[in-house]
Amino acid sequence: MSHCSGYSDPSSFAEDGPEVLDEEGTQEDLEYKLKGFIDLTLDKSAKTRQAALEGIKNALASKMLYEFILERRMTLTDSIERCLKKGKGDEQRAAAALASVLCIQLGPGIESEEVLKTLGPILKKIICDGTASIQARQTCATCFGVCCFIATDDITELYSTLQCLENIFTKSYLKEKDTNVICSTPNTALHISSLLAWTLLLTICPINEVKKKLEVHFHKLPSLLSSDDVNMRIAAGESLALLFELARGMESDFFYEDMESLTQMLRTLATDGNKHRAKVDKRKQRSVFRDILRAVEERDFPTETVKFGPERMYIDCWVKKHTYDTFKEILGSGMQYHLQSNEFLRNVFELGPPVMLDAAALKTMKISRFERHLYNSAAFKARTKARSKCRDKRADVGEFF
Repeated sequence: MSHCSGYSDPSSFAEDGPEVLDEEGTQEDLEYKLKGFIDLTLDKSAKTRQAALEGIKNALASKMLYEFILERRMTLTDSIERCLKKGKGDEQRAAAALASVLCIQLGPGIESEEVLKTLGPILKKIICDGTASIQARQTCATCFGVCCFIATDDITELYSTLQCLENIFTKSYLKEKDTNVICSTPNTALHISSLLAWTLLLTICPINEVKKKLEVHFHKLPSLLSSDDVNMRIAAGESLALLFELARGMESDFFYEDMESLTQMLRTLATDGNKHRAKVDKRKQRSVFRDILRAVEERDFPTETVKFGPERMYIDCWVKKHTYDTFKEILGSGMQYHLQSNEFLRNVFELGPPVMLDAAALKTMKISRFERHLYNSAAFKARTKARSKCRDKRADVGEFF
């Protein structure tokens, strides 16, 4: 890669984040790097193209660059399209992840509609391609759902996307000939991503369409709670809680026929002590299903608070939680920055226009990399000291006996 030695390693954005720009460079430096990464998406090496895609994605996830990408939207879209069509596995996954962040940056409007119009058919083809990499199909399913959530203004396109995702995750439903347990397969991760993307899109559907989907899925979705994959059980449980919330929002006296058997299943999962399951999985599952059980039985939701800069947001319903979790999964540590600066996300979560902060206020809020290093070092020393004390106590007990 000597011909591009003037550019930093594209993956460096993942490690350094936006603070590199604030402390060591300028907006011009960042844009120079990004132009280099865009050029590298045409490189002959698949690894170089993948790293370039990831570099652009990490930059867009950690910084608002609307004007920059608006000027290069068609170039970026062409690069993503080429990598999705001609690439394999990791390259397709990286291209789909970049497409999601690109639409998040652009927000709703003609630009993101054009991105979806170009990439939608390719994403759909990969999702349905049984020979493609599972990880690539998984990321494409999430990308298809998120881009449709942001960009589509066409109700027919929304329904078509829902149907595509539905055709994938319903393959995990319990069949009549099956036993009471759904065994996971290599495709389970794809089915989970498709279910979560489908649930996200359901939150923006017209009431009549939501009612149709509820009639079809309310009695089949609980079968996924018997999956031997903890992530599938949790995804199904959270989707059920959201469906109940939507149904009760439309009809306050909504009645579910199999409520007794469903709550019994949820209660079992909320108190699961199965010795064949890993402790971490059981702990995670019990915590989530306690909240799901409360939602289904008592219509209650444990409010969460998300802090970002001087602001805070209250997540007080399953629709809001699912939407937040989806975008957090894509943006990672950049989610807080986007909640502060991204008008699209601020509209989604009803936060109003971005709060303008002067340079002095921003400086007081920011922890320098050196301070963070000191903090992490102190925390590491404290943990090491605590472990040493614990070992000493165990040694003393051993000597006593």
